[in-house]
Amino acid sequence: MKRIPLRRKYRPIDGRLLNCTISFEIAEYFLFASDVEFKQPKNFVAVPFKYHERVELTIDDITNLGMGLGRIDDWVVMVPYVFLGEVAIVRIHKNLKNYSIGDLIEVVKPSPDRIEPKCSLFGICGGCQYQHIRYEKQLDLKRHHVSTAMKKLAGITFPVNECLHGDRPYNYRSKITPHFQKSVPPIGFLKEGMRTIVDVEQCPIATESINNSLGAARENILRNKSSLKRGGTLLLRDLGQRVETNPKVVVSQKIGNFNFSYRAGEFFQNNPYALPRLTNFVVQAALGPKYLIDAYCGVGVFGIMAAKNFEKVLGIEVSETAINFARQNARANEIDNIRFIVGVAEQIFENAEFAGSETSIIIDPPRAGCAETFLSQLIAFCPAKIVYVSCAPDTQARDLKFLAQQYSIEEIQPIDMFPQTRHMENIVVLKWKS
Repeated sequence: MKRIPLRRKYRPIDGRLLNCTISFEIAEYFLFASDVEFKQPKNFVAVPFKYHERVELTIDDITNLGMGLGRIDDWVVMVPYVFLGEVAIVRIHKNLKNYSIGDLIEVVKPSPDRIEPKCSLFGICGGCQYQHIRYEKQLDLKRHHVSTAMKKLAGITFPVNECLHGDRPYNYRSKITPHFQKSVPPIGFLKEGMRTIVDVEQCPIATESINNSLGAARENILRNKSSLKRGGTLLLRDLGQRVETNPKVVVSQKIGNFNFSYRAGEFFQNNPYALPRLTNFVVQAALGPKYLIDAYCGVGVFGIMAAKNFEKVLGIEVSETAINFARQNARANEIDNIRFIVGVAEQIFENAEFAGSETSIIIDPPRAGCAETFLSQLIAFCPAKIVYVSCAPDTQARDLKFLAQQYSIEEIQPIDMFPQTRHMENIVVLKWKS
């Protein structure tokens, strides 16, 4: 198949007219993959499709992993970088027990919501999944992901609010961590679906300040590559006035009228443009009871920001370093009705000074969700209200199925902290069944 000029309408060999919305490099990868001969893997199971068999697929759904889903004779086929209603030519490369996976070769019928990605590496770099979709539709899609997870994994059909977001669909990310190997280059992020690194000179979802600093950080690694004993990871964290590259340096960040200190390399939400919407919603959702427990509290963000609305607040976190910062942050923000303790969240209620019936609890667990022992103790403690913050609606839904024994849902609120990607935060507000 002959090469096609970049970013313009073109007519492939079969006569179909398409609108090219991806860079030349990606067009080569997707549209001209037939130019390269591939050997069938030894473990390939040629049922129901042969290796690299081409099929025409209508996209009926987008999974929470960002994969388009369609069916051929009731058999599910999944493919990346498509959107709802599109018709695509897909080349099968894997048959699994219940579905097949393929590469996108050609979009026969593009969606009116398909747009041109800003990044020339989109589709190669594994960082973004949705740059080809108009942003308003990305928000609808994430709301759909939450609703689907709740229904399929927890049997919950409660209405999901429209997805909140910041004012920057691009240039929002205040921290990036490009990787490199001992041999260097490349310096960048993992290739889509692989463990190899894609060289990334600029990242359009990172802030302008980070992109302005990225070149010098890359040059420093390349200049000293002969002395490297192993690969590693760069850090670039945008603090507004400067970009910090030392993960051990103590930095600070404002959220509204509050200021929080932490180490630059540690976790802190990396979308400062949407973060106030997240924290404000959580604080307002927790209001009502006299007391507050902030489980998985980190450096104390939720507990400190909510403290003025409660008589007493208890924060708990497994990391002693984070707890030390939380205590410093409470003093710096002149909050004196909050106490922080080190310990595992599964034993949190042994340290509570107040009754569950008078308590709100905020839980913000890791992506894996809450341990069953914690959930059992939570129900036994009987807090009046639970505000469950999660970066993984699927594990959140699993936990909600357990909590639904004693709690009813008041609100489900997704927030897009990660535009152009499949990731999001989701908040579920629960109330004890009276």
